[in-house]
Amino acid sequence: MTEAEIAAAQRRPLYTALFLAAAMAATVGTALGFQYIGGYIPCKLCYEQRIPYYIGVPLMVLAALAAWLRMPAWIVRTLLAAGGLLMAYGLYLGVYHSGVEWGWWPGPTDCTNIAGPVDTGGNGILDALDQFVPPSCDKAALRILGLSMAGWNAIASLVLAAIAFLGAFRGVPARGR
Repeated sequence: MTEAEIAAAQRRPLYTALFLAAAMAATVGTALGFQYIGGYIPCKLCYEQRIPYYIGVPLMVLAALAAWLRMPAWIVRTLLAAGGLLMAYGLYLGVYHSGVEWGWWPGPTDCTNIAGPVDTGGNGILDALDQFVPPSCDKAALRILGLSMAGWNAIASLVLAAIAFLGAFRGVPARGR
């Protein structure tokens, strides 16, 4: 290997972690944009699908910092693998939620109510907050190219998990060598 190839190989975990942090932040940021700008109210499962991203972004920033500080490779690889596991869990959540939306399996019992208008009963909006029924998990609020947001999350999670695992295990010598 030339010196340039060695230097590039040493920077690869840093760039992988930075890319994953940015991509995870962009993914959950898109969901937040649909919520706060687009007015789409998320259901219980939608909120659960965000958890791997909320944990993953700071974890990948930590992995990037560890790579930048040239900490031992096993630390960076462990953090990248943990990010891959988080995204694998995100993939599971996305597939589960998509299956609920398509009616392939039942969703959680506390998430299949149908949302309707909130009657304040003349008591005001603060009293109505206790009566608000969130959207049902078995109805997709939006489909883009035939996939719901949960389906797109499953695809994003699959891609990000693959990148994280490749970053964690690429270049690891095989046993016996």
